[in-house]
Amino acid sequence: MKTLITFAFLIAISLSGFAQVDKIVGKWKTIDDKDGSEKSIVLIFKATNGRYYGKIEKIFKDPEKLCTECEGANKNQPILGMMIINNMVEKEGKLTGGTILDPKNGKVYKCNISIENENDKLSVRGSLDKNGWIGRSQTWLRIK
Repeated sequence: MKTLITFAFLIAISLSGFAQVDKIVGKWKTIDDKDGSEKSIVLIFKATNGRYYGKIEKIFKDPEKLCTECEGANKNQPILGMMIINNMVEKEGKLTGGTILDPKNGKVYKCNISIENENDKLSVRGSLDKNGWIGRSQTWLRIK
């Protein structure tokens, strides 16, 4: 009986983690952490490879802007439609292990994403180190 209860508890815990990640999937309004202005709308989705990605679907100012600071395949490409969140995996109800591109400066950062208690706010942290100590966070708002 103890084994059955333990098993049920472990399943409940694992399902609650997936439920949290499912709440992350969707459209989010990005907010500048410095001046509070609305920047863009990003669609976060789960790809067929099981990883999570984010693509810019709308830019509020200068929608024709190119990523002049980007390197590689993104160099001088339109920011609108650009994949900025890449290769995220679910771990303990959060997305981690991937990267986020800041089209403003062209830099790629390690990324951690979690949903806040209200479910309508997303905490997005880009950092230089894998532990997230050196970086910055933004709060994104769900598009309903």
